[in-house]
Amino acid sequence: MGVHIAQIGIGRVGRPTAYTILSAGLPSEITVCDVKKGLARAFAEELRHVAASLRFDVDIHDFDRDEDVSGADLILLSAGMPRTPGTSMTRRDLAATNAKVIKEISEITRPNNPGAKYVVITNPVDAMAMVCKKYSKADFVIGTGTNLESLRFRSYLSTKLKVPVSKIQGWIGGEHGQSMVALWSTTRVYGKPIEDYSIEKKNVETHLAEITEFIVDNIGATEYGPAASFRDIVRAIVNNTDEILSVDIPMEFSSLSELTYVSVPVRMGWTLGPTLYGFLNDIEKQRLENAAMMIRQIYGDAINSLRDA
Repeated sequence: MGVHIAQIGIGRVGRPTAYTILSAGLPSEITVCDVKKGLARAFAEELRHVAASLRFDVDIHDFDRDEDVSGADLILLSAGMPRTPGTSMTRRDLAATNAKVIKEISEITRPNNPGAKYVVITNPVDAMAMVCKKYSKADFVIGTGTNLESLRFRSYLSTKLKVPVSKIQGWIGGEHGQSMVALWSTTRVYGKPIEDYSIEKKNVETHLAEITEFIVDNIGATEYGPAASFRDIVRAIVNNTDEILSVDIPMEFSSLSELTYVSVPVRMGWTLGPTLYGFLNDIEKQRLENAAMMIRQIYGDAINSLRDA
């Protein structure tokens, strides 16, 4: 089927994401939007050149006003402030600033895009997915969550174990950031439990916690890894692949009175399927709940900042 994908926010993450999605042949129509005058128009021209190279017949639109985006089936939100290279800034530090951006976009795009599905990329993504859900009131809202960490997880295991990455299964859950949870119980190498292999789990988790800062400090931003991760999520939705990806979805926990977005492996397609939560061990479940409590706090602080503005 023909799918209209809109990318709102085309900075150092949004541009490679839109390019990668287009190159994968996923949209029949693509809209790029950014409030910086001329940026969307210039980038749309580049995308047209890419489409010509690939011989893809894709309608490409560009806007510098969010309210002009219309008729999209899938809206990707990557607008907002990124982390600053060379500082100790965390994703959580962006919550108040980016909540205002996500709130405004969610409210203003909904009327012209009824039925659209939202995929939130903007950090802190777990809490921002909750902001989008609150203000868009869309039925389908997810955050890209720890899908990227899951790719990094398999990549690092492949390097350390000297095993082809295609032979490794495993996911990261929890928060996209400081409260990520390595779901070792889901991890298989050649179909065998990770316990059959010699690996220092703590070293793996330390690598995952530090690698983003290393990339940001040396390149200025993480770009291509995230773009590939977000393409995988979009492909799962558009092609209804029913594959398991770890993304932010609303989950219920006994310690929280409301549904809270947290990353958990879930079957992804045009609709969300069952999760792997029931297959996790008790320690992993508790760590996911702890991550959800932290995300709920970040979300609450962000909402309070909007009320005080």
